[in-house]
Amino acid sequence: MQTLTVGLGDRSYPIHIGKGLLAHAELIQMHVPRGRVAIVTNTTVAPLYLEKLKRALQNVAISSVNVILPDGEEYKNSETLNLIYDALLKNRCERTTPLIALGGGVIGDMTGYAAATYLRGVPFIQIPTTLLAQVDSSVGGKTGINHPLGKNMIGAFYQPRVVLADTDTLDTLPDNELAAGIAEVIKYGLIRDLPFLEWLEKNMNKLLSRDTEALQYAIARSCQNKAEVVAADERESGERALLNLGHTFGHAIESGMGYGNWLHGEGVAAGTIMASDLSQRMGWISAQDVNRIRMLFERAKLPVVAPDLGPDKYLELMGLDKKVEGGKMRFVLLKKIGHAVVQADVPMELLKKTLQVCCAVTVPGLQSTQRPTLGGG
Repeated sequence: MQTLTVGLGDRSYPIHIGKGLLAHAELIQMHVPRGRVAIVTNTTVAPLYLEKLKRALQNVAISSVNVILPDGEEYKNSETLNLIYDALLKNRCERTTPLIALGGGVIGDMTGYAAATYLRGVPFIQIPTTLLAQVDSSVGGKTGINHPLGKNMIGAFYQPRVVLADTDTLDTLPDNELAAGIAEVIKYGLIRDLPFLEWLEKNMNKLLSRDTEALQYAIARSCQNKAEVVAADERESGERALLNLGHTFGHAIESGMGYGNWLHGEGVAAGTIMASDLSQRMGWISAQDVNRIRMLFERAKLPVVAPDLGPDKYLELMGLDKKVEGGKMRFVLLKKIGHAVVQADVPMELLKKTLQVCCAVTVPGLQSTQRPTLGGG
């Protein structure tokens, strides 16, 4: 087992990474003051891991209230959130009853937001079961739900007490969800860790084949990168915004296509290609750099073209992004591979060109057009 720390003073917390950690409830026991927790999971994860977690908790004299939600991004909304509140109230859960998120990013985000708001705040524990959640969404305290007009527009910064990343849970992860997690792993290399990106280029096949050592290294390296950024900028007033590389475009894809039709990591992958193309048009990276980035995502079996929602729809959806400031869209772009910046003054003609060339998937009901080669002038 490896243990990292997110350094936030008296709110610092550990990230435990390793095999078989679900059976080690003693790692979370100190955060359960009254011997009772509420476990929030979904219909996919519950049959796989809920009983295992419950048995481990019982071994250290902890009982549980179990909340099983429907599975999918399309359920990350206020109606589903109320199912958590209903269960907590019916079971008379108190301020000393921690909520445990057992699942992927959707479960983590919703459980965290429920914890932040139920009784004005109860303890929160993350047990992420997808690669994307283990490397990204379980760390850093971003919680929330979607709104029909925008992704993650309602939420709170609320840090967990501990994160338990059991790599054994990745054994049951579908291939497309494993790839979706790799999209967030690649992000860290692109924005701030060039040696890690080079390692990924050499070891992508090991990750896709679920090599235990490679996966644990990638998870730990990603979490270390995120922990450093969060410790420096918890509430995204500066450096933390760089973690959103590809997300402005990606969130527009997820929202425009209907939540659940594109996995978050798939939207991030296509969105990162769009951000890379725009970075080239700004004169910062080369066509060779764009191609290098695209090839890595292709090797990870991730989409490198976006759905053709039309430029106007993209602009409308991106205008609702959380990073909009002073009425201006702000994009995370690459000054060079391994160094990202937040840029507000993007010429509209360059942005529209990127929206034109990077969208090559026809959406029913929308007109398809010929597009020049990705990365072209």
